[in-house]
Amino acid sequence: MSLLPSKPATATPQDPKRRALGRGLEVLLPQRPAPGEAAPPTADGKPLEILLDRIDRNPFQTRTTFDPEKLTELAQSIAASGVVQPIVVRVLSAGRYQLITGERRLLASKQAGKATIPAIVRTVSDEQAMEMTIVENLQRADLNPIEQARAYHRLSHDFHMTQEQMAIRTGKERASVANFLRLLKLPESIQHKVESGELTFGHARTLLALPTPEAIVAAAQKVVALSMSVRQTESYVQGLLNPESKAAKPEKAAPPQDPNVGEAQGRLQRALGLRVRIEDKKGKGRVIIEYSGLEDFDALLTALNAQPND
Repeated sequence: MSLLPSKPATATPQDPKRRALGRGLEVLLPQRPAPGEAAPPTADGKPLEILLDRIDRNPFQTRTTFDPEKLTELAQSIAASGVVQPIVVRVLSAGRYQLITGERRLLASKQAGKATIPAIVRTVSDEQAMEMTIVENLQRADLNPIEQARAYHRLSHDFHMTQEQMAIRTGKERASVANFLRLLKLPESIQHKVESGELTFGHARTLLALPTPEAIVAAAQKVVALSMSVRQTESYVQGLLNPESKAAKPEKAAPPQDPNVGEAQGRLQRALGLRVRIEDKKGKGRVIIEYSGLEDFDALLTALNAQPND
């Protein structure tokens, strides 16, 4: 029998005690990520300083134009005082982020020569990221009508949202959502005029009452050339839709329309974006709404807050 003391047992890598101890230390002393590396979102939403060159552009961004002068003003402000409101991003992979909201601040920070930007990291899906982007954009006054229309179209096409769901998510009226979507039926050249500000939302809705793309383009060119107001455009379009009203027969002049009836007809025309006629005889008559296709008919039902039968 050996009298030498036995060697103490050494813990192997598989020793459960060592494994538990290691896990405990990792919990108590978590490794801090290097600057700019991906990090989990903080519970209190505390901003992180993230390297600008590790933030990818938002693929769901609906804004296509940024005023260069305003962007320069923002860059000068950031250079002097820093970014006041953090941007919002989500983690793509280790060390990479994707922008959700705050593209102007991101672009201005790059212009100001900044290396990092304060950002709040969120864990969100594609749909949630898109919604956050659209809602932020819709809250801004400088988002043009076509950009709004495209945003709603993406919610409808990519995520199969109904107009009612889009209205709830964005805080808009359902009829308003329908009217914006109808702008995408305009010829592309006219959409560009709305984007550039040559034509307003009111002009565009009025022009949609014309039956063909060619008629819309021709009318829009005249509206822009003569700098017509929305009301003048409505009268002009009504004249195109009802040319017979211009040629009154001298032997039988048409009775003058009651101003109240004319005003009601104009309001319906603007609200529905379709040709409307009111035939009134001493307080009785009928309202005639004309549509040129199923899309117009569906838009009419939406505006009237009705649902087509299955």
